[in-house]
Amino acid sequence: MAARLVVIFLPEAETGRLEEILPRHSRRHWRATVAGGQEKFSCIVQQRYTERLLDELELAFGALPTFTAYVSQIEAVLPPVKETLATELSGLGDLPHITALERFFSRDRNSTDELYDDIDESLHIRPSYLLTVALSSMIAGLGMSSGQTAVVIGAMIIAPLLGPTMGIALATTVGDWGLGRKAASTLAIGCVLAVLIGFLIGAISDIDPLVTELVSRTAVSPADIALALASGAAGVLAFSRGTSLSLVGVMIAVALVPPLSATGIYAGAGYPVVSANALFLFSVNLVCIMVAGIVMFLLQGLQPRNWRLTGGILALWVFILALLGFMMAGHFLFGLAAMETVYRFFLGGNVTI
Repeated sequence: MAARLVVIFLPEAETGRLEEILPRHSRRHWRATVAGGQEKFSCIVQQRYTERLLDELELAFGALPTFTAYVSQIEAVLPPVKETLATELSGLGDLPHITALERFFSRDRNSTDELYDDIDESLHIRPSYLLTVALSSMIAGLGMSSGQTAVVIGAMIIAPLLGPTMGIALATTVGDWGLGRKAASTLAIGCVLAVLIGFLIGAISDIDPLVTELVSRTAVSPADIALALASGAAGVLAFSRGTSLSLVGVMIAVALVPPLSATGIYAGAGYPVVSANALFLFSVNLVCIMVAGIVMFLLQGLQPRNWRLTGGILALWVFILALLGFMMAGHFLFGLAAMETVYRFFLGGNVTI
């Protein structure tokens, strides 16, 4: 069951309008009088109607200073709230009709307001954010340099870049420039810090450049593109359903944190060309996550403020991905993108990368 408890407070004079709105979104609602001349309405809403209800409430009562609405997740309710075609509410008026595809993907998706609330805390550049980025990069770097895969996974669970990455994808989807700028600046600072931590590890440690965990972050292949696309899609799908942030972080961090840390390590150890290869892998992964994330948000029914603008930005991301793909193909044609080439480079071969 996917349902929410929506509680609304507003002046008694506005209750007539609210009583017209609620039946369009909920079959179960009740009213109570509270202090201060306010009326309290509580309603159980199927998950797929929550966002539409909130949008209509904001449109009707958003200008009232005493209007308040909050949403709580319901663990259980009797009788159950069923999510079937038979329980679909009719008479939605001028509200857009739910398509079969939207019904399939968005039946248990959190509302946009809930997504904003989940992301907001991770977009502030605070000491805790900088510390988690530094620790994540340090753990990933030490794990890769020593060949310990389990340690690298531990760095992924910290997931410091999750919020900014999801924030950019969400901002692009709905067309929120303020959120996009905030998320992009937070992500950029986190990425620079992750590279710097890796650089310090490479500069002060005795690094074996041929460790498999490191070398695997310097060669880009079609499998890496598929992995990044899957990571982005799975991450957004899980995030939009309120899944554990640690689980979502593993999906995203697998494609972002290790390449950034490897970039810094190789640069600090004196291998700038191989460091650039790791940075190229990060760039491919980031663009793939953006493309997959935006598409998945759209499939789940998030409504852009301007379809033309959102479509244009998505097309730009796809163009950048295609350009990076052509660059990767060129490396393969000249035999420069395979791990074997990197090994020959470190072993004293005459291959230029």
